[in-house]
Amino acid sequence: MSNKTTESDSKYNHLEQMEISELIANINKEDKTVPLAIEKELASIEKLITVIVSKMEVGGRLFYMGAGTSGRLGVVDASECPPTFGVDHGLVIGLIAGGDSAMWKAVEFAEDSTTEGWKDLEKHKVSDKDVVIGIAASGTTPYVIGALEMCNKKGITTGCIVCNGNSPVAAVAKYPIEVIVGSEFVTGSTRMKSGTAQKLVLNMISTAVMIKLGRVVGNKMVDMQLSNNKLVDRGTKMVMNQLEVDYDTANNLLLEFGSVRKAVESYK
Repeated sequence: MSNKTTESDSKYNHLEQMEISELIANINKEDKTVPLAIEKELASIEKLITVIVSKMEVGGRLFYMGAGTSGRLGVVDASECPPTFGVDHGLVIGLIAGGDSAMWKAVEFAEDSTTEGWKDLEKHKVSDKDVVIGIAASGTTPYVIGALEMCNKKGITTGCIVCNGNSPVAAVAKYPIEVIVGSEFVTGSTRMKSGTAQKLVLNMISTAVMIKLGRVVGNKMVDMQLSNNKLVDRGTKMVMNQLEVDYDTANNLLLEFGSVRKAVESYK
């Protein structure tokens, strides 16, 4: 591939000599460029979301896989789908090179295996009903490339989120998303702009998919899990507004039926 822009030298130098105010102003200046880079890829993001929805409507699942920061971001997005949208934990699955322990502590050289990614997918009995998205800022992660290549051979739909142009990962993925954010503030630190870009794209994918699957009504998370007092209060107020009842009535309905959707439907 061509030179990796994610590894190119920062536009800023002598960072250690900058005042804190200057450091954070410059980081913020760089961060502002990320949504504009994503905007150029909206058509590609739409194509991937469309195919995910069509697969999920017939019982498919969504897999995210990556190494390091990229893997962690996928795991975070996957883990937030059940509490936010009330879906099963096995519907969106995040895989990280090196296994679960790699979420907290880097596992040396885990990303360099071309076979481990597919092995991780096989543990979940991945099939051609599913969609697998490789996440790799560099676009060169062997763990991701090997898995996507095997998916293609097995007729499994593949996508990716990368931050370099003309990368091996994007060449393998059937639905590539290439968000070119340029050099990082700290040279090569892809947990910064690249990670922000990946997080924003993952937000778009999971949120749009869940909306199209009917998990949002109006603009409300009607299937969210009631896992703390804040969410119970939020859900109660949603039921109040929907049914035009007082707080206690709404709260009792919510706790009895377990979700905003079921509470509202029970009252009709």
